[in-house]
Amino acid sequence: MKSWLPIAAESDFSIYNLPFGIYSQKGGKKHVGIAIGDKVVNLFGLSENQMLDVASAFFAQDYLNDFIRLGKNVTRKVRLDVQRLLCEEDSPLRASPELLIDQSEVQMHLPVRIGDYTDFYSSIEHATNVGVMFRDPEHALLPNWKHIPVGYHGRASSIMVSGVPIHRPMGQVLPKDATEPVFAASSRVDFELEMGYIIGKDTSLGDRVSTAEAEEYIFGKVLFNDWSARDIQKWEYVPLGPFLAKNFGSSVSPWVVTMEALEPFRVAGPKQETKVLPYLEATGDRNFDIQLEVAISPEGSEEQVVSRSNFKHMYWNMAQQLAHHTVNGCDVHVGDMMASGTISGPTPDAYGSMLELAWAGTKPLEMRDGTVRRFVEDGDTVTMRGYADKDGVRVGFGEVSAQILPAKVY
Repeated sequence: MKSWLPIAAESDFSIYNLPFGIYSQKGGKKHVGIAIGDKVVNLFGLSENQMLDVASAFFAQDYLNDFIRLGKNVTRKVRLDVQRLLCEEDSPLRASPELLIDQSEVQMHLPVRIGDYTDFYSSIEHATNVGVMFRDPEHALLPNWKHIPVGYHGRASSIMVSGVPIHRPMGQVLPKDATEPVFAASSRVDFELEMGYIIGKDTSLGDRVSTAEAEEYIFGKVLFNDWSARDIQKWEYVPLGPFLAKNFGSSVSPWVVTMEALEPFRVAGPKQETKVLPYLEATGDRNFDIQLEVAISPEGSEEQVVSRSNFKHMYWNMAQQLAHHTVNGCDVHVGDMMASGTISGPTPDAYGSMLELAWAGTKPLEMRDGTVRRFVEDGDTVTMRGYADKDGVRVGFGEVSAQILPAKVY
């Protein structure tokens, strides 16, 4: 395909992508838009000018939820209609340049109203690394890990859109060689390189979603930084898992890349040698070849890429995660967020967290400004990027970026 709109070859937002998001201009009302190159397509304006056959009210929303709830038959058609409008030489959109807004002139917002959030733990490399660090290396994976997509229910209210800074959390930590905890700011704030997917279809309490139908319940994907406080986590996680170590903040990218746009990048996942129970069996290529990177920018200094990984490494795929999530009858709803868990690759430069990259602080990373990092410091900005590229077709996610600010002391 070729658009009449100039689009840089390296743009994440090619004519093959067309992700959805929520934007506003100069403090004005929020609207639904589509990203193309360095522009935002004003879908409300397209509808008002009869270029789309969806009522304009669905595009004058604070979140994508109501639009997503129209169903994939509608959302797919809107994306294809916009694609056509951007390709046809005599397109009415070409004659209405005011409906194409510079991305530099808009503010992006959280794309969906997130009702519930679940975080999985689905990278075998990450789970193995953590097990080697904190348990017997010969038994790094717990006995259940290859049988179920392990996950936990997280806090939805503290998920923020890219650009919103996060304060260093405070909580109980157990100092080295101590027997009693102290209340203090975390000294081990970490990022976790993840991808999130957004539920696009409601179920009712008691319903199950099979692996065969799971992707019809997934609207699209975002980049996801699941911030973590490792010292708080170490003290609190037994017996019920993460709590304050995770709920202080997570960051998501603003543009939601649809499953349709990701279709050309399907690949087979890692071989699951342990036979799974029938409800977790999934046929076909269910992983996606999405290149990912993480960069750290110390305050006042240039960024340094510290990790390059790929979503294709995930041991448990999205269909299996959703099938497991609902096999007990748990209902899911439009806008719910599911996160992959830390995405680590097989080599040390592909690890998806500082815990692994600096190996629990024993192998610090040197920054360009001469400082070292065992974990994320105050003033650091962590930026994650991701894109898929095959046969000249590029589909990217933009970035999710956030700065760590000092702890609030009361």
